[in-house]
Amino acid sequence: MTEELPLDQVRTLLAVVDEGTFDAAAAALHVTPSAVSQRVKALERRTGRVLLLRTKPVRPTESGEVVVRLARQVARLERDAHAELGLSEAGEPTRLSVAVNADSLATWFLGALRRVPKEPPIGFELRREDEDHTAALLREGVVMAAVTSSPDPVPGCSVRSLGRMRYLPVAHPGFAARHLDGPPAQVLRTAPVVVFDRRDDFQDGFVRRLTRGRHGASARRHAVPTSEGFVEAVATGMGWGMVPEAQAEPLLRAGRLVVFAPGRAVDVPLYWQQWRLHSPALALLAEAVVAQAAEALRAA
Repeated sequence: MTEELPLDQVRTLLAVVDEGTFDAAAAALHVTPSAVSQRVKALERRTGRVLLLRTKPVRPTESGEVVVRLARQVARLERDAHAELGLSEAGEPTRLSVAVNADSLATWFLGALRRVPKEPPIGFELRREDEDHTAALLREGVVMAAVTSSPDPVPGCSVRSLGRMRYLPVAHPGFAARHLDGPPAQVLRTAPVVVFDRRDDFQDGFVRRLTRGRHGASARRHAVPTSEGFVEAVATGMGWGMVPEAQAEPLLRAGRLVVFAPGRAVDVPLYWQQWRLHSPALALLAEAVVAQAAEALRAA
């Protein structure tokens, strides 16, 4: 027989994760810290698993993430039901949390949001994250949907292909003349490079493909953690970088950038993953995202 998960215990676990401590969760729920602790322990006994790491702030275990995701989905369904029953305040927007990589956000994703119908009102909460890591936010239940590079659905989620985002290896013409005059596999080992942040492995991966895994990009690098700033850093000659085709094209036409390794473009497949539940607002967003991606991205 399937063991039921009491909703008060599930909601309490979510409150602890969101607030960071048992005391803060107790204040948010207007109960005592002892009551919060008892509910969490009862839920752990019921599931037979440790759900929280008692750190500061607390963190959910892998099993805890499953319950947290359930709690967020239940909350989403409750809000949708209240809206359909007319129990929400008039004009109160439905809130949708979405994880999006910086380059999509800078090039095509906002166009998708503009396609979403104005009624019913929707408020978007966007979380910027690398496309290789957005799926983790889905697993943790932090967001309801994500643009991701993974075709493997997160448990409890559906997945749809969006298309391919093309990146071009580019540099300022003067920079290319000074640093990139030679076979790319050789000159890129020492040429200054622009990266997004310390986790950005894209430029290194490009060089490893050219050198068959023997070398990454140069240690002479600049970290610029915005998509627009990254492109401007490359266009002003700070270093070379892999720039989305949509951002590179006007700068190529203006002569501010050149492709220094023709025929070496890199296509990154993108996917839309979302919670597998009936939510009218989420369905409207998904259709707008798929339609916009069909116009902005290369076919999968």
